[in-house]
Amino acid sequence: MPSAQTTSPDPAPTSRLDLGSAALVRDPYPALADERDRLGVAWHEPSGTWLALSHAAAGAVLRERRLGRLWRDREPTAALEPFNLLHRHQMMEQEPPEHTRLRRAVAGAFNRGHVERLRPRVREVAAGLLDEVGASDGSSFDLLADYAEPLPVLVIAELVGLEAASVPDLRRWSQAIVRMYEPSPSPEVEAEAVRASTDFAALVREHVERRRRDPGDDLTSDLLAAGLTELELVATVVLLLNAGHEASVNVFGNGAVGLLRSGRSLGEVADHGPLVEEMLRFDSALQLFERTAKEDVEVAGVRLAAGDRIAALLGSANRDPAVFDRPDDFVPDRDPNPHLAFGAGVHFCLGAPLARMELVESLGVLAGRMPGPALAGEPVSRGTFVLRGYAAVPVHG
Repeated sequence: MPSAQTTSPDPAPTSRLDLGSAALVRDPYPALADERDRLGVAWHEPSGTWLALSHAAAGAVLRERRLGRLWRDREPTAALEPFNLLHRHQMMEQEPPEHTRLRRAVAGAFNRGHVERLRPRVREVAAGLLDEVGASDGSSFDLLADYAEPLPVLVIAELVGLEAASVPDLRRWSQAIVRMYEPSPSPEVEAEAVRASTDFAALVREHVERRRRDPGDDLTSDLLAAGLTELELVATVVLLLNAGHEASVNVFGNGAVGLLRSGRSLGEVADHGPLVEEMLRFDSALQLFERTAKEDVEVAGVRLAAGDRIAALLGSANRDPAVFDRPDDFVPDRDPNPHLAFGAGVHFCLGAPLARMELVESLGVLAGRMPGPALAGEPVSRGTFVLRGYAAVPVHG
């Protein structure tokens, strides 16, 4: 997606980051620290985008109302229409007043007590998953595939009223769609995203029609009552199903690896609330979140013309030594912890309370069964930068 500005402004500090490099995927933090030490904001020539690296700059970008999420259809538009259609009507890709209307509808549904109602269910699902892998008797298992992945998918499916039988498809479709957010997706990634978008939308459309005929005690029924259009309903439910588990899976996996490598035991951590916040900060599941200037604006010391893009590098911001003491250490009881993992401003993650609840409860159940889990092998990376995570985290008791 080319920017309105494709050549370096003169003069401009220029970033040396290679956003598509294997080294950055493997461990982005040394390169991010080097760039952040040189400059808080830099021009990135290959992407035609400004990069906000410091905590102050990233926070300013996220909170500036004259910067927005302005969706541009991916090209070729005809071939990618199923993917574009879902995003064109998503709350996350809208600005006020449309964003306000859609967010109010979703927030109203969340505020009806759905999250708190699910707390006992999260504990029940977590316990059942650990029973299946024999976690209490020292068995080795994949903490990600056997625990961190299925739990939030089951929870978000239940929240919107979908049957558990849909869960494997939801996870597969979600992973195919989010790979499009990485720099320069391949034709194979694009084709998979189109198939996933088509199948995902079809499933949700059928579900919405069932709830239209027979409303239930779920979030989809609440959204139907809020008066969203058919396209908005489908796009919103897909967004909730995607975002409602994708971040939780990666935060759990990234954070668990950070904790296990820190030398601290899960059983030693008395308060899982601060632990969850450190898991969110230490190895950010979302590394980059982009904004577009809606008008000429100066932000973080940079003048942007309408149409220019600037990205907040959240992983860099969350390791900024100007804000965090010992930023490269995993500190389970860190306080204060003003991380930007959930964003800020009008696009602050609406699902943050659900994610926090799931993480606290699932850690509590795990600690009760396995107070001293340890890595049983080297974690396997998903091989992505923007949405950073692991494909496998082998552990034993």
